[in-house]
Amino acid sequence: MKLKILFFGIAAELVNASEVEISLSQNSTVKDCKVALQKAYPNLQNLNSYAIAVNESYATDDFMVKSGDVLAVIPPVSGG
Repeated sequence: MKLKILFFGIAAELVNASEVEISLSQNSTVKDCKVALQKAYPNLQNLNSYAIAVNESYATDDFMVKSGDVLAVIPPVSGG
């Protein structure tokens, strides 16, 4: 299945893209997506943590993704 991945902030800088498409097998989870992204873009491992949103809602690692979903990689945000 195909998934659209959006990158924000430092995550976009680490992968040199704001948007990519990846293919995963059916019955994949957010965790499977993270593993595939870190394999394709090893620089993502430089982030201590990041959140994943699926179709504009935060999702846990065990959330099942489906073909056509849009995932966003959201790095930690600090402010002052």
